[in-house]
Amino acid sequence: MASWVSILLFLFWLSVSQAQGGSGKIPTVEFISESLINNVVQDPQTGRIYLGAVNNIFQLSPSLQKEARTETGPKKDAKTCTPPASGCQDTVLMPNSNKLLLVHPSNGSLIVCGSRYRGICSLLNLSNVEQELYYNDNKGQRTYVASIEDNVNVVSVMSNYTKNGRTFKVFLVGKGYGSLDSTKLISTRILEDYQDWVVFENIIEASAVQTAPFVLKYLHDFQHAFKEDGFVYFLFSRTLDGTDNKNLTYVSRLCENDQHYYSYTELQLTCGIKNRYNKVQAAYVAFPGKELARVMSQSGNYGTVTSFTKVLFMVAHPDDDESDSALCMYPLNSINQQLMDIISACYSDSGEISGVPAVDVPYSSQTYTACLSNLAKDALGNFKCGAEHLPSPLASKPAFALKADAVLTMSVHLTAVTVAVENDHTIAFLGSANGEVFKVHLRPGEYGNKPYSYVGNNIGDKVNKNLFLDQSQSHLYITTEKRILLEVTCTRRSECRRAEEKNGWLWSPKQQCVKIVSFSPSKCMSCVSSQWGCQWNTQDHTCSDADNSVVGSHIIKHRQSANCPLFENPDPVLIPVGYKTRISFEGINLKHYQGHHFTIGSELMTKEEDVSFEGGPFYTFSGFNIPATFRFVENPTVQDHQPKASFVCGGRNIVVTGSGFDIIQTAIMKVQGSNWSASELAHEKNDTVIQFQSPTVNGSLNQHLKTVIKLDNWEKELKPFHYHPNPSFNNLQNKIITANSMIIVTGRGFSKAMTTKEAQAFVGDVQCVVNTLQDDKLFLEPPSTTPGARTRAKHQHRETGSEDLELMIKFGKGEWVVDSVQYEKKNDFPLYIIIPAVIVPMLLIITISVYCYRRKSQQAEREYEKVKHQLENLEESVRDRCKKEFTDLMIEMEDHTNDLNEGRIPFLDYKTYTDRVFFLPSKDGANDVMITGKLDIPEARKATVIQSLNQFSNLLNSKTFLINFIRTLERSHDFNARAKVYFASLLTVALHGKLEYYTDIMRTLLLELMEEYVNSKNPKLMLRRSETVVERMLCNWMSICLYQFLKDSAGEPLYKLFKAIKHQIEKGPVDVRVKKAKYTLNDTGLLGDDVEYSVLTLQVLVQGEGPDVTPVKVLNCDTISQVKEKIIEQVYRNLPYSQRPKVDSVTLEWRPGSTGQILSDLDLTSQKEGRWKRINTLAHYNVRDNATLVLSKVQHTQQNYDQNQENHEERNALLEDDKVFHLVRPTDELDETKSKRGSIKDKSMTKAITEIYLTRLLSVKGTLQQFVDDFFRSVLCSGAVVPPAVKYFFDFLDEQALKHNNVDEETIHIWKTNSLPLRFWVNILKNPHFIFDVHVSEVVDASLSVIAQTFMDACTKSEHKLSRDSPSNKLLYAKEISTYKKMVDDYYKGIRQMVSVSDQDMNTHLAEVSRSHTDKLNTHVALHQLYQYASKYYDGIIASLEEDPAAQSKQLALRLQQIAAALENKVTDL
Repeated sequence: MASWVSILLFLFWLSVSQAQGGSGKIPTVEFISESLINNVVQDPQTGRIYLGAVNNIFQLSPSLQKEARTETGPKKDAKTCTPPASGCQDTVLMPNSNKLLLVHPSNGSLIVCGSRYRGICSLLNLSNVEQELYYNDNKGQRTYVASIEDNVNVVSVMSNYTKNGRTFKVFLVGKGYGSLDSTKLISTRILEDYQDWVVFENIIEASAVQTAPFVLKYLHDFQHAFKEDGFVYFLFSRTLDGTDNKNLTYVSRLCENDQHYYSYTELQLTCGIKNRYNKVQAAYVAFPGKELARVMSQSGNYGTVTSFTKVLFMVAHPDDDESDSALCMYPLNSINQQLMDIISACYSDSGEISGVPAVDVPYSSQTYTACLSNLAKDALGNFKCGAEHLPSPLASKPAFALKADAVLTMSVHLTAVTVAVENDHTIAFLGSANGEVFKVHLRPGEYGNKPYSYVGNNIGDKVNKNLFLDQSQSHLYITTEKRILLEVTCTRRSECRRAEEKNGWLWSPKQQCVKIVSFSPSKCMSCVSSQWGCQWNTQDHTCSDADNSVVGSHIIKHRQSANCPLFENPDPVLIPVGYKTRISFEGINLKHYQGHHFTIGSELMTKEEDVSFEGGPFYTFSGFNIPATFRFVENPTVQDHQPKASFVCGGRNIVVTGSGFDIIQTAIMKVQGSNWSASELAHEKNDTVIQFQSPTVNGSLNQHLKTVIKLDNWEKELKPFHYHPNPSFNNLQNKIITANSMIIVTGRGFSKAMTTKEAQAFVGDVQCVVNTLQDDKLFLEPPSTTPGARTRAKHQHRETGSEDLELMIKFGKGEWVVDSVQYEKKNDFPLYIIIPAVIVPMLLIITISVYCYRRKSQQAEREYEKVKHQLENLEESVRDRCKKEFTDLMIEMEDHTNDLNEGRIPFLDYKTYTDRVFFLPSKDGANDVMITGKLDIPEARKATVIQSLNQFSNLLNSKTFLINFIRTLERSHDFNARAKVYFASLLTVALHGKLEYYTDIMRTLLLELMEEYVNSKNPKLMLRRSETVVERMLCNWMSICLYQFLKDSAGEPLYKLFKAIKHQIEKGPVDVRVKKAKYTLNDTGLLGDDVEYSVLTLQVLVQGEGPDVTPVKVLNCDTISQVKEKIIEQVYRNLPYSQRPKVDSVTLEWRPGSTGQILSDLDLTSQKEGRWKRINTLAHYNVRDNATLVLSKVQHTQQNYDQNQENHEERNALLEDDKVFHLVRPTDELDETKSKRGSIKDKSMTKAITEIYLTRLLSVKGTLQQFVDDFFRSVLCSGAVVPPAVKYFFDFLDEQALKHNNVDEETIHIWKTNSLPLRFWVNILKNPHFIFDVHVSEVVDASLSVIAQTFMDACTKSEHKLSRDSPSNKLLYAKEISTYKKMVDDYYKGIRQMVSVSDQDMNTHLAEVSRSHTDKLNTHVALHQLYQYASKYYDGIIASLEEDPAAQSKQLALRLQQIAAALENKVTDL
């Protein structure tokens, strides 16, 4: 049995015409959300309402009936989680607030962004929000749009973006700052994948709108975004500059087609006397009514305002008093004029208006004004949207804010505003935090700007910003914290039938209520039960106002619903399946329908049946015959389709997946054009898969094509599905093919809608294997058997010879004869001739070659294994010693480790670090002007020079100029490698304030360099040396980006390694003259002689610093200067090296008895050996263990001697005598002669001595091994924190490599090695003083060089076979090198698998570096030094600029000439 009640019945009143009358209105209704409502938008096409709430998105009808709902939370997340959340730790269920809701009508989607997963967005179907059209959480930071912070507002507006002739739909986002958010103030987000862009990616990178460096200062709070006349506007409040916390309201504007935000300009808006109402709360943009426009113009405060001039209506309150609010008005033409005045002042008048500074440059670390004074005012029109060489962003100073009086003040917290115009009057609706909505007639005069009415009753809850009218301006939607209400008490005169009658339309400001409100629903019961007191006319089926003058039985009065006609009480309630059953109903109040004809139907049954009158209240109809086997089921669902494209020829196999397909009788795939269609029946089907061949398109591709599948009567559009033009083919270059050749077919468009597996190829009647398919090439394997001619009537054959065969390509239904080919047969020589003539000699040659090769290889392999085995034995012999040495070293470094734990690693500040990395290797070293910062400029010219250098800085910020500048220099023959390095470092400092721009220049130059190496040189050599400006720029860029990583991660293990090497070396004798040590990693720095020595502990007293003594360990073979160094290092260990006393500024006195003795390196007691003099040591003075020494400072540098020193002349003679030695006396001429005649026995000892030395090297290596490993791990561990710059740059190299066929994985590996390990880490490893405030001695440097070389070897792909002649460093680390190589490979692979770092995120990082450090650098000095190059190569630069059309349009040559005239103090007519 089937339940009859479950079938819904509809009566069709066929005999009654529907009377038209009254204006139907929707009654006041509301929708209640379970959670807080964040955003509400309306689809202008359908009127649907979309409500974004915490954890939910609701789709409502215009009358607020719920149509659909999708849950968006709670979600498992963590504040620090980088999506996807499955890879995050410590996630908990967290609510998902809606941060952004935007209708994208052109493709029927709703843009939804929430507070979870870093503000990721999704696209929902406008027709059914339960259907998600797009969501992806693994595209990285570039797709993070909104904020995870509840108090951060996000606003947005739809726009367009044009690239490569294509126009894309985008949306611009304005967003405040949250601690873990993306840090763009303004971003432009694309809504489709295109080339390297992905959906929701920010496609415009500009430092103009970067908040990261200025978070603590500005505190942006966005309230509104809108478009008008080619501009996009954002309304927000922010603080001025961080000097106080007072908020100021700003409107910012940028050109809609500005793809760099060069036009971004902010204008302050003041509201009320002395800007009392300084913080914007809500805003609305609308045309004013004629009356308001007239009053505004007459007031003289707003300029000329017409009813066609849009006005920004804004409600605001003071920072300190939310209960006091005001409404202010700003015509858009006034806003635009003030903005143009600000821009003009900056471009042409040095930022001044009438001699008063008017322009600020916000969000910039520049301490000087960037405004120009040399752009002609008549040229402003050419730069309406700014330019790369013009200053940006700009903002008005407070004195030049756009001022407005408060047109309404209220002692209430206003939170929302919307405006309507009716009969030329302007009405404002204002929502409040108390739950009130006020109606205000905006017209000073008779009624004044005071609320004349309330909308509805007091709502009670706070009215939020979502207050708006529908498209017809008839209904007002009011949103509170958890409710949205539809109010219809706003009746429009145009909708009132009796508006012209007396008292038919009453104007509310006179406090007279409207007496009649018409309502005309179509059904009796809803009419008479409405709240307006309506009545129903059963004769003409109309609902009208209550009217006592109209009487009769056909009038059903208000609240008399019991008299309404209807059918009810069906009998029977249950009907059997398979039998037609008579059904009867009870008709009620149908006396006025006697004689009328009725039919009945069901929404499940399209058939209608006649209804007959049975007498009394009963009616019957013969019933439906429901078959026993018939049942209703859900429509099938379509989940996906693959592939998503076809050629117009059709025939491609399309697989549609879903569920519920087994009940479908007919499945068709159809493509529809403007006036044609084509279809294909499914060729295979089961419950979850249907397969079609794509239909052939006969029409033009210029029209819109719609591809659908029709499953019985149910249709589903396949989106996306694209038809591409058929491929085109070129004639073959080689028409002779053999069984061993490769057939290459060229053309265009092959890969648009076909794959290697789908494509087919034939030579004659034999099919070929399609080996590779590219967009412009097909690689075919020829037939292995001789093909014959293929005769096909449907193809037109060319007239060819008997041996010509057709080469045919088949894609789907499309078949193309590419060309005629000839298949060359094999020569039929008999095998008995081929074998003895060719094969036997060949085998003989191969056998001999293989034998020789294997013999040589085995010999080399045996040698390698022998050396390796010897090394292992040597290492085994020193292993125990290494363990002891390592333990001793760790004990000796324990105090230092405590220092590390207290944060005392002596990191250099950023400026000193960059000075040393960039300029210390220059020819002037520490005296370079970039390090000293001293410019020799006369005081009288200083101001002029500084201003000119600022203008030169602006010129360098023009990409066109800078690229021309660099190219001109690099074409000059005298611009050598040293000059290129120095120039690049100057450029790095000069552009440090805009590092994202510097990065853009670097990328551009790298792309050119890459093309040069890939096309004309060996690609593997790229980036190996700094032979170009850009290679040094890359080195500097890495140094800048990895500074913080050094401080946070790699710095500590590097410092420990440096200190461990220094400790280990100083444990044994170090010869200060020949710079060799007993303990070292470098065989050339190994002290060969066996020097006797003992360890002493000295008790050191520092004069003038109290009675405490410091124990210091030294060697009795140490020189006095070495002893001083060890004492200074121990006594002043808590001070960085630069703050410690220098060796030559202290004296050391030994007090063995009642008298003291000054200790010196050289004095009259120094021992002589022939012509050589030995430097004094502690052993020379016979200083014993536990001796007390006094360290005292001297006022000036001098060499110190004992109390018996002779006159000044003799002292000088001692100093100037270079025949001195320390531990090992250099061989003189006589000794050299003897050594040449050395005995065979001495020579036979060489091998043994070498092994002894190697053992000592291995001992030091083993002792230091843990420190080396720790440093390598800190640098080569992708599992830990990888600097974003490394990921960003490696991805850049990977992307570029894919674009070149001759760049293999080994080449990419070499590029990465050349750009990071060799260009940065080796430099830092060999020069610890670049990052630490330390002194690196030559003997320490020698050991660091060995580790650096090992690091370099680990990064290479080539294998080094060991032999006895191998360098010692390769022998030392032979066992570890394979491990290190794997670390490098894993590091590169790990980085490749990481989430990409977007341009936006990289620029955010760079902007923070710019803000933090630029003001400390010698920027003006760098600009001055750069100008010297511009001056030296002036003529070439001018010529290059004058030949460049882009430079001509920007007058760059003229600007350089003006700067040159000012800097060189020349008189010019320019």
